[in-house]
Amino acid sequence: MNSPSDLHSLDRDAVETTAAPLFAFDNSYARLPEHFYARVPPTPVAEPGLLRLNRPLAEQLGLDADALSTPTGAAIFAGNLIPEGADPIAMAYAGHQYAQFVPSLGDGRAILLGELIDRNGVRRDLHLKGAGRTPFSRSGDGRAVLGPVLREYVLGEAMAALGIPTTRALAMVATGEEVYRERIESGAVLVRVAAGHVRVGTFEYFARRGNSEAVKALADYVIQRHYPDCAETEQPYQALLEQVVKRQAELIAQWMLVGFIHGVMNTDNVAISGETIDYGPCAFMDAFHPQTVYSSIDRFGRYAWDQQPRIGYWNLTQLANCLLPLLGGDEDEAKQTARNALDTYGKAFETHYYGGLRTKIGLLDERAGDDDLALDLLGRMAAQQADFTNTFRALCEVDADDPATDASVRRLFAAPAAFDQWALQWRERLATQTQPDSERQAAMRAVNPAYIPRNHRVQQAIDAANNGDLEPLDRLLEVVSQPYEEHPARAEYRQPPRPDEVVERTFCGT
Repeated sequence: MNSPSDLHSLDRDAVETTAAPLFAFDNSYARLPEHFYARVPPTPVAEPGLLRLNRPLAEQLGLDADALSTPTGAAIFAGNLIPEGADPIAMAYAGHQYAQFVPSLGDGRAILLGELIDRNGVRRDLHLKGAGRTPFSRSGDGRAVLGPVLREYVLGEAMAALGIPTTRALAMVATGEEVYRERIESGAVLVRVAAGHVRVGTFEYFARRGNSEAVKALADYVIQRHYPDCAETEQPYQALLEQVVKRQAELIAQWMLVGFIHGVMNTDNVAISGETIDYGPCAFMDAFHPQTVYSSIDRFGRYAWDQQPRIGYWNLTQLANCLLPLLGGDEDEAKQTARNALDTYGKAFETHYYGGLRTKIGLLDERAGDDDLALDLLGRMAAQQADFTNTFRALCEVDADDPATDASVRRLFAAPAAFDQWALQWRERLATQTQPDSERQAAMRAVNPAYIPRNHRVQQAIDAANNGDLEPLDRLLEVVSQPYEEHPARAEYRQPPRPDEVVERTFCGT
């Protein structure tokens, strides 16, 4: 495989440059030393065609959505035009994939076009996923296909609407080309927006090469961009590790509270910014079971729903190992500092996870036994094959003083008596609260979505899009973009799949 430095000899003449001032780029990562990335232009495509533009996100980024809706916008998003101020690069990183270290991964089919400052003053990466081969492509073709691009578009918008940190899609573009996977599929490019693309695997890339100078430069960059308060502390790298640990703990707790399974929590898919990144074989659960796995390649359940907190800690341990040379003192002191930072993970996760569970079942204050009450419900849901999302949403509508209102929840349990037994304890606990029951119900509706991007609905949108019909995509986006609201005209999107609609396996799409 070529090294990053080999990219500077690639022919950029194949890609036209436009002077149209559509973007105000300020490309900080490209100002790092050249061994952090490879300069490489996107590979032009045959017929760029804009499938969808995320107008609200464009507005947030301070972009002209009307100008980007033109053929010029489609050409930029597909990689056929490089806008003024862009500095396309493929980022270098390594990673542990299913616990096996791979020393050189990198952006094999994605190119960081540049960075923008949004209307809130936040720096955002503008990233083309499926933009062609780079030195990190190995045997890959550098392309993406429509199905996974659509999935990432939908899942990112759903996650953002749920209030969970995430990358998002600015646009989805058809390439007019065929891409060969297990079968011939339609090519597409996803225009991804992220707070940053530095990963745990980025630190591993340099640490495993013994390049402590690069590790320090990367840590300094991350502090300046994502964690500026750390620079004001006596031990900025220790503070950095503590902050990344805290954000990852919170993120994984948020995933689990909505029944989300990332599916491929390799260290190269863990963003230092604390965002959900790299939606591949991910899914939201229908019927609840803690060992649920959807990913077609996760044969042993390493990344199952209930394993995500453990894997999060494992991934952060790899980051801590990379930062040891920066943590001060001798080796033993540095290791103890790292352990102290990692020790905060469990408490941070439990605070957010159990606090979230209490709110999901309507407990507005904290008392002894609350966590056990919530876990008891989850256990009964798993045993009774109750739908995760619908159970919690239906619980919002139950009257604390009227068991006759339990019908909508009871019917979700294979044996309704299992819910009845739990509901007796729950009502006893609700009776200790002084707030009006309407306040409890409103608090529950604010954290228990009515709509998620259910696997079968995503697959239906993909199948339709492959046949040129984007209407199912638009209907799905309508509800998942407002997941806590009721959509009477789209009530069918709340329903679990019929047996013939169940999607048991999801794929990464590469």
